[in-house]
Amino acid sequence: MYKLLEDTKIMMNDRIFLSKTVRIALPVAMQGMLNTVVNMIDTMMIGSLGATAIAAVGLANKVFFVMTLLVFGVVSGSGILAAQFWGNQDVKGIRKVLGLALLLSVGAAVAFFLPAVLCPRAVMRIFTTGEETIRIGASYLVLAAFSYPFIAVSNTYVAMLRAVGQVKAPVLISSVTILINIVLNYTLIFGKFGAPAMGVAGAAVATLTARAVEMLALLSVVYVGRAPIACRPRELFGYPAGFVKKFFVTSAPVIANEFTWGLGVTMYSLAYGRMGNGAVAAITVATTIQDIMAVLFQGLGAAASVILGNEMGAGKLAQAERDAKSFLILQFLLSVAVACLCAATRGQVISLYRVTGEVARDVSRCLLVFSLYMPCKMFNYANIVGVLRSGGDTRVCLFLDCSGVWLIGIPMAFLGGLVLKQPIWIVYAMVTLEEVYKAVFGYLRYRKKKWLRNLAVEIN
Repeated sequence: MYKLLEDTKIMMNDRIFLSKTVRIALPVAMQGMLNTVVNMIDTMMIGSLGATAIAAVGLANKVFFVMTLLVFGVVSGSGILAAQFWGNQDVKGIRKVLGLALLLSVGAAVAFFLPAVLCPRAVMRIFTTGEETIRIGASYLVLAAFSYPFIAVSNTYVAMLRAVGQVKAPVLISSVTILINIVLNYTLIFGKFGAPAMGVAGAAVATLTARAVEMLALLSVVYVGRAPIACRPRELFGYPAGFVKKFFVTSAPVIANEFTWGLGVTMYSLAYGRMGNGAVAAITVATTIQDIMAVLFQGLGAAASVILGNEMGAGKLAQAERDAKSFLILQFLLSVAVACLCAATRGQVISLYRVTGEVARDVSRCLLVFSLYMPCKMFNYANIVGVLRSGGDTRVCLFLDCSGVWLIGIPMAFLGGLVLKQPIWIVYAMVTLEEVYKAVFGYLRYRKKKWLRNLAVEIN
């Protein structure tokens, strides 16, 4: 305990560390907050259409969830190398990373786009057997899927901008596009200002429009503002064999990690979807609220990945080790504070939704479970996404995430929901035991320091 207090005091007095962290973490957290607020408002608006509508859109968005995780795996793995190249002042290397990441992320988006557009009802049947839920979800999915390629391009450029320390522009762009999304949601869902009332399909059109605007705005910022990643198309291609090998050695486990983990989390929805629309509505609302509570830690994870990657790419391994410890201490202190806030205010937040008393009660209990597990859950985000990945220790990250979901989370979801017939909040508590497992073994891996590596030198 004394050592922890001493390390905390050192971290709080390290103005350079705190300044760098705030400069990157806050814009990233703000961008995550804005995106989550849109999801929350979407859920609130769709909630007025009934629990079946919430369940349908929530399940349809599981396709989007897995797609974005696969894209996130591509851009996260790419961002590891880009951050280290930036620390080594290798701009040409960053541009090569950008080109390969665009090929992979857009390809992943198209792979999800095609089945969602060609056979949306068949996709919905994976998650639920309710015909009305399938019908509503398919009407949303077939339109929302057109936004997938735009999202892939945007996420790739945002990751590269973060790697070179440019984080403000994406936040400003998100602010504008989110406003567009909210206005169009209100207009098209309810038929305001002379527009037709499209219901959940209106929410899909609003999302598609906002994502297209976001991508065009990001490309304008990059090329008009002459960012370091602005380049001619030919600079994005032509990869030496050593570069391609290191890219896939570093990135492939991250891509596999996010996809396999996302597929596993989606399996939870198979269990939830068979527990009834009330259970799906409760976990959908609870997840949306939880996402708001977690945005600060997304910012910390992104800041850790960029800062530690820059330091290791510049050969400052001792500094990276000190800053990694500071990140984990900061994460722990903030997670305890946010957990208390979530538990104390959950009633007031839930009251914003138009849900039945039974659904509201289950949401409240799910949020209490989330609060209890939060220190472990957020440690895993900071450690796995931020610290371990920043030095290319991606195979261990793959093992931790996937073993937790597939060996603990999924069996618990089906055991609790379909065998023991427990309420949704009990099932959620059983599923989240995976976070405790990952926290214990993730901490042991962090202590071994095998993540402390200069990848930029290794490639060259």
